Amino acid sequence: MRLQGRTAIVTGAASGIGRRIAERFASEGAKVAIADLNRDAAEAAAVAIRKSGATARAVAMDVADEAAVQAGVNVVLADWGRIDVLVSNAGIQIVHPVEEFSFAEWRRVVGIHLDGAFLLTRACLPSMYANGYGRIIYMGSVHSKTASVLKAPYVAAKHGLMGLARVVAKEGAKKGVTANVVCPGFVLTPLVEKQIPEQAKELHLSEDQVVKTIMLKDTVDGEFTTVDDIAEVALFFAGYPNAALTGQSLIASHGWHME
Repeated sequence: MRLQGRTAIVTGAASGIGRRIAERFASEGAKVAIADLNRDAAEAAAVAIRKSGATARAVAMDVADEAAVQAGVNVVLADWGRIDVLVSNAGIQIVHPVEEFSFAEWRRVVGIHLDGAFLLTRACLPSMYANGYGRIIYMGSVHSKTASVLKAPYVAAKHGLMGLARVVAKEGAKKGVTANVVCPGFVLTPLVEKQIPEQAKELHLSEDQVVKTIMLKDTVDGEFTTVDDIAEVALFFAGYPNAALTGQSLIASHGWHME
């Protein structure tokens, strides 16, 4: 049980990648807080984990709202006394050419991905520092390393997570806190499923062409990355015993992007 006795917050954990990470952490002994904007869906995910015999609770949280983030973290601290692992996973996607993005859309995407990561980190670090232990995992993307058309704020935010992780890795080193970035390729979650018709419309392609000639064109096997793939990477970082890998990122994209 790699996370026995640990407590974790996973954001955007009512569905998709976040839910699978929460389930995987719970199966390895962690108490898991399912933080999500959708309180009912978060509770359903927590109930399912509890039925497996593990410990989980739902926390309503808008990660782009400073007060909501602090309140959610305070709830976990009040219940469990400490936070050992943070997975900042919540995200959205809006696709347009740069010149067609409204500032409100830009701010919404960056606010959830990057501002949310900062707010969560700031809220969780005092507990981690007090206990001399912490594992912070940011959900980046292949777009933390490269760029695609129509995704300017998403790409900018995902690149920003790399810088945030490196600063947190340096600042947290003497207090037992590490920071890492998981960089998935295309995972067939509702977030990606939504993009397929949107990109088909913008690029004047069929949905099948978007999948085959854009999303999966550069993979080695023509396969989507899975939520299980990403959960295993997150677990790897969450359970790593020392600071040897702090500040590093790991790409899981079926070869789409390599370095």
